Amino acid sequence: MRPEILNPLFAPIGKLQGIGPKLEKLITVLLKGSGQTTMANVVDLLWHLPSGLIDRRFQPKISEVIAGELATLKVTIGEHVPPLGNQRRLPYRVHCFDDTGTIDLIFFHSHTDYLQKQIPVGSVRYISGKIEVFRDIAQMPHPDHMVSQEEFDKLPLVEPVYPMTGGLARKTLQRSVSLALERVPQMPEWQDKAWKKKQKYQSFNEALVDAHAPTDHQNLEPNDPARLRLAYDELLANQLALGLVRAHMRRAAGRTISGTGELRARLLELLPFSLTRSQVQSVEEILKDMTTPERMMRLLQGDVGSGKTIVALLAMLAAVESGAQAAIMAPTEILCRQHFEMMEGLCRQLDVSVVILTGRDTGKARTALLEKIKSGAAQIIIGTHAIFQAGVEFRDLALAVIDEQHRFGVHQRLALQEKAGGGHALDLLVMTATPIPRTLTLTIYGDMDVSKLLEKPAGRLPVDTRVLPISRLNDVTGRLEHSLQQGAQVYWVCPLVEDSELLDLTSAEQRYESLKGLFGDRVGLIHGRMKGQEKEAVMERFRTSQLSILVATTVIEVGVDVPNATIMIIEHAERFGLAQLHQLRGRVGRGGSKSSCLLLYQSPLSETATKRLKIMRETEDGFLIAEEDLKLRGTGELLGTRQSGFAHFHIADLDAHSELLAAARDDATMIIAKDARLESARGQALRVLLYLFERNEAIKLLHAG
Repeated sequence: MRPEILNPLFAPIGKLQGIGPKLEKLITVLLKGSGQTTMANVVDLLWHLPSGLIDRRFQPKISEVIAGELATLKVTIGEHVPPLGNQRRLPYRVHCFDDTGTIDLIFFHSHTDYLQKQIPVGSVRYISGKIEVFRDIAQMPHPDHMVSQEEFDKLPLVEPVYPMTGGLARKTLQRSVSLALERVPQMPEWQDKAWKKKQKYQSFNEALVDAHAPTDHQNLEPNDPARLRLAYDELLANQLALGLVRAHMRRAAGRTISGTGELRARLLELLPFSLTRSQVQSVEEILKDMTTPERMMRLLQGDVGSGKTIVALLAMLAAVESGAQAAIMAPTEILCRQHFEMMEGLCRQLDVSVVILTGRDTGKARTALLEKIKSGAAQIIIGTHAIFQAGVEFRDLALAVIDEQHRFGVHQRLALQEKAGGGHALDLLVMTATPIPRTLTLTIYGDMDVSKLLEKPAGRLPVDTRVLPISRLNDVTGRLEHSLQQGAQVYWVCPLVEDSELLDLTSAEQRYESLKGLFGDRVGLIHGRMKGQEKEAVMERFRTSQLSILVATTVIEVGVDVPNATIMIIEHAERFGLAQLHQLRGRVGRGGSKSSCLLLYQSPLSETATKRLKIMRETEDGFLIAEEDLKLRGTGELLGTRQSGFAHFHIADLDAHSELLAAARDDATMIIAKDARLESARGQALRVLLYLFERNEAIKLLHAG
């Protein structure tokens, strides 16, 4: 149950005075993005911090005004000069003066009655707005404020400016935030007293008010004291939640999986290559975890083509050697079939039974598969999330491997526990080909130990990366003919445009049609709207060289392996994130032939896009690219589109607040060591914190088995 103290903050924003259904939808789009089915809550307004400010403290005489500057003037209202013939497209002028000079107020499409009532001739008014000069006459078009002395005394001279969306008035949003702040109850103190004193932090309530009331531009920076306090609170909630997940997962008794080593030794003899140094080290770390009675929870992080699958197979064979089963879950059917082809071919020679189970399997074939899994005749099971659904029973599942972990998230990690056999907890190995900066690893996989694969397998050649304007498209297609005659295969990737699958699809289809006109039936098309069987059929034709060019959306980003493909063309490369460009480039250079990647961009390029393409040209180091991506784009969109498994931060900036993250991790570790069920006075306050930052899934684990 959410603490009662927070109920006012988790009410829909429509409960705030003056926010009707239309305004509620507009503000929800601003705060949570389009396509939301639930309306934003009051708390979402609290996390929407100012990005700028309007400073009206400059109060010169008229003779001292500066063109282009914001000024607040005390003036006497003089003559009103309506446009000739009441032509409303011409300006309505109001002459004003003080003892040093004159200034004109300018209004277009004006309402005469309103202006004459608001600023009558002879009255003294405070006017505030931007100064312009026209024909040597100072003027102020459409002042922001025109108020009396009494009203001026109540006017905030420094106003916060918030990120906005079309159709929403600035003053409306400001008023909504003010109403949200009025609803904030007095929060209990969840921070460690000594830490809070050392950092000189205010209370949570004071920090929140100050963060929404900047008095200078320094207050908008991540290192502003108020923002630092709030960022630490958010990072502590994140680290504490992950720590509770880890404690819960570790609480269940693990099992000792040692195996004989026989199958692993035979597999290494079958491989046409030797393991890299970091593959050997990762295998050792994984096997050591498996032999301890504590359950394994390990992340295997490796760049594209670094050989994660072989490491996973060696771990699964250790489970098979001990008489148990192992399973690997991948996000797409294409990736599952690829794993199956590679593993089944090797395991057949080891007399190890490998099966594949996807959502497509039905009827008698599915029943027979489920029986093999239940009886233990199937020793290694490969599948999509279908293998962890109801109705799939294992005889003795000891190890689960999850490929491309960011597609699943913490919930699935918890759900796996149900499939373990013999009352033991399941050993868990999760893999990702997306290199993740250390700070982000802590916020996403803080509940796991980490192994890294740092080298590419021997024999992999660097990919020659070039950058070209899209205006030279004809040159590119002209050169392709020569490459195709040499037997090359080509990926041609079209962008995700404005997060719209429809536009994305149209873009890919248009490129497919134009290339088909040039190269005929050698061109294929694959995109996310196609059914699994259709996608597989196209991929199979490309894999077996029946197709020379595969036009695709980012559906090919993860895991697709066609060693003969040596050319990657990415159209509108400026629209992709660095990590995504790196993933796509990793689809080529997987065989022994020299490969190239062509990044086509649309001019003019933004500064960020220019930096991105420069980094892609200069390095293939995925971990370096991930660090640069974090600097360029922040944490929110690290993978190009927000992924379900990734923590989203409202206030914390992992680049600017990395030191706070380390402190929050240490604090969370200490809390769980001393008060694992959060029952102390501080523990009760920390429960409020977890609910406040919506990390309350962790609360459910406090009393779970």
